[in-house]
Parts: sequence; structure tokens; C-alpha cells
Amino acid sequence: MDETSFKIVTAEEVQTRQQANPDLLLLDVRTPEEWEEHHIPSATLLPMDTLIDRLEELDPERETIVLCEHGLRSQSVAHYLVTQAGFRDVASMEGGMSEWTGPVIRGA
Repeated sequence: MDETSFKIVTAEEVQTRQQANPDLLLLDVRTPEEWEEHHIPSATLLPMDTLIDRLEELDPERETIVLCEHGLRSQSVAHYLVTQAGFRDVASMEGGMSEWTGPVIRGA
């Protein structure tokens, strides 16, 4: 893998990585409305349409896994973070929240 690529990981891999790395950033790029329907409690919401304006809130050295509802937006954001924003350790969760089988809080 070169410095301008990101990984694709499964929901199961995300759960394993969460246990292994408590500093892992799960970056949810969905809308606030989608977040309200369901989300991973440890994830950080940063909607895709606000990313550029809020980029300074993120640490480019931190392991980051981007997620959305089905995996398309997260791939776009992961690509941007690696190729335009200097992030080094970025992955996109394949299948997004539609594949997540972990504990979910509804309406929280």
C-alpha cells in the first residue's frame, strides 16, 4: 500500500480494532438525521458536508476508520483524508452502518 491509499475493513475488523486500540477514531460522516436513527456509541459525528471546514478537529496521526450508511461516502472521505489532508492510517468500513452488528443506541 502506498501513501496515497486507504484500507477497506469489514465491520468485524472494526470491532476487533476498537478492542485493540482504544485511541482509534471512528469517524461517522453521515448526516445528523442518520446519526439520530442509529450510530456506534464510540464514533464521532462529522458530516461529510462539514469535513473541510472542521478538518482541524481531527488528528492526521491518529488511526481513523471512516464510516457512513453503506460505505460509499466513507470511501470518498477516506480518499480525501489520505490524498489531500495528509492522513496516514485511514480505512473505510465496508458496507457502512448497514453491516454493523455491534451494540447500537437508537435515538441517543
